[in-house]
Amino acid sequence: MSGQLLTWLSVLAFLLGFIALVLEIFVVPGFGVAGMAGIILLAWGVLLLAVDFTQATAALVVALALTIVVFFLGLKFMSRLNLWQRLTLGTRLEKDEGYVAGQVDLVHLVDLTGVALTPLRPAGTVEIAGRRLDVVTSGEYIPAGAKVQVVRVEGSRVVVRRADYI
Repeated sequence: MSGQLLTWLSVLAFLLGFIALVLEIFVVPGFGVAGMAGIILLAWGVLLLAVDFTQATAALVVALALTIVVFFLGLKFMSRLNLWQRLTLGTRLEKDEGYVAGQVDLVHLVDLTGVALTPLRPAGTVEIAGRRLDVVTSGEYIPAGAKVQVVRVEGSRVVVRRADYI
């Protein structure tokens, strides 16, 4: 293989590795195929450019060691200046402060009727037994003010239909 072709192949591998890592960070969530492919392509690009395999391996090991050192120094720096507390939310959402988790005890609402407060297309708000609830329909549109009946409850999901016979 010619030297110029090898140089372009290594540049291509390096660029594809960089693109794969960017995709992993911003597009594909998690540490998966794109991240591993990016790391492998970056390492392969460095190995192709190296004069000697041992020299390239040593450069990669030094780069990995420096990355680990910079990471731990960054953690220490962030903790000393309380930067982590500035970046994260430190308060908890408690019930006495108004936070209420999703309600899953809605099975008793099955077959009860109420009134649609907003148009249901297919999701919206209804009032059933004096409670405002977020509900969905089976796909049909129900205008505001129409009478609705609870068909089923799946966890915190309440499914209603139009109650025309009432």
